[in-house]
Amino acid sequence: MSRIWVYGTAWCGDCIRAKRYMDDNGIEYSWTDIDKETQFIKFIKELNGGKQRVPTIIFSDDSVLVEPTNEQLRTKLGL
Repeated sequence: MSRIWVYGTAWCGDCIRAKRYMDDNGIEYSWTDIDKETQFIKFIKELNGGKQRVPTIIFSDDSVLVEPTNEQLRTKLGL
């Protein structure tokens, strides 16, 4: 099973939608709420040119999707 890491916040609408999409499609992922685990904020900013953009989703092939649409997730996940 490939690993997927999702960095986001509980209040972010795009984060809620992306998590729901993966949950509805049985996709396993590791969730990190950067409001609670603030040590990851710097990491997210480094990945996003200094901006704190969520959700930032990292796949086992080291590719990254930031604020993806459901269609982008579907394509990446091969659904």
